Amino acid sequence: MHQELIINKISSILEATSDSYDKLLTDYLDGAKRIFISGAGRSGLIGRFFAMRLMHSGYDVSVVGEIVTPSIKEGDLLVIISGSGETEQLIAFTKKAKSIGARILLISAKADSTIGDLADLTLQIGQDELYGKVKGMPMGTVFELSTLFFLEATVSHLIHDKGIPEEEMRSRHANLE
Repeated sequence: MHQELIINKISSILEATSDSYDKLLTDYLDGAKRIFISGAGRSGLIGRFFAMRLMHSGYDVSVVGEIVTPSIKEGDLLVIISGSGETEQLIAFTKKAKSIGARILLISAKADSTIGDLADLTLQIGQDELYGKVKGMPMGTVFELSTLFFLEATVSHLIHDKGIPEEEMRSRHANLE
């Protein structure tokens, strides 16, 4: 029962998400010198999944907050994943990156938000009215899982579009595991 509930909810969110987003996101990724990804909590975990797949796909990507993350510069892209678009720490990262001349891309459940107002592009996953309380999917689960599916589908789009073979991606995968 709960599997079906989750699958149906995620499907409804993704059906309400613009079909143009995978191309827009890919264009932003391709236009960046380097890519930085940030999110808080579970959204941050989704960002880490995405960063790994981008690295496998050949992008120069870093996760904000890691000890080896370099400084962001003009021409770089900061991807923020935030359901609310109001997380204070992420607002601070956005303002700093914007002041340096980096582009900002927000992935959110709320296009109308503080980070959304600062971003060069906001990709709203689903529509506001679809995010009411869902029994069995508390505290952002709907946004996080929908975003994970959206980002995995985008990676699928870009590796297909660019003709990146799985063997090439595998050659970039960590071998010190």
